[in-house]
Amino acid sequence: MLNLNASMLLSYLFVLLTAFSVHEFAHAWTADRYGDMTPRQAGRLTLNPLVHLDPLGSLLLLVAGFGWAKPVPINPYALLRRSAAAVMIVSLAGPISNFLMAILAAIPFQLGLVSVTQAQVDVFTASKHFLPTIPQLLWVFVYVNLLLGLFNLIPIYPLDGEKIISYFLPPNWLRYLDIIRPFSPLILLALVFLGAFGRIMTPAISFLMNLLVG
Repeated sequence: MLNLNASMLLSYLFVLLTAFSVHEFAHAWTADRYGDMTPRQAGRLTLNPLVHLDPLGSLLLLVAGFGWAKPVPINPYALLRRSAAAVMIVSLAGPISNFLMAILAAIPFQLGLVSVTQAQVDVFTASKHFLPTIPQLLWVFVYVNLLLGLFNLIPIYPLDGEKIISYFLPPNWLRYLDIIRPFSPLILLALVFLGAFGRIMTPAISFLMNLLVG
């Protein structure tokens, strides 16, 4: 459960408006580059967060630490006419955008312009101030983008990871994905609320946070 005092709420709201919007725009822009006009026709080739945000997914990010935006519609047949790997690349574009944003936000820490210690103090004592501090905001921005990037790489529908892994699996294995796909959202929610993803992702996020922020 995330800390929902005013300071942290504003921090997560800022990340929500940027990370989700850039993630979905990356999908739309990549699909457009591969000749699929579906995202453009659906009005998704934009950074406007109001176009991309999903109310339930946004609320869950604020209160539960994970969430989602509205999926960008694509036409796999239009993409496959350009490249056999196009669907996989379009799916991969979203998580990559999150990792790139995390790296960019970590640069001030790497250059010593922002104190990691101060950032952690500001995060864990956020109730003492109303507006987020710059170190706090950057720390949260790195953390949430890493979380979204890793979460979307999980190979379960409707996450990006399912389309990514489908490209690399032998054709006879794909039928197993087809069998579990109708149940995937329930499986995903069960694993999240049972804490299974937390036990898997926490070490990975901790490693990447130490690598990027220190």
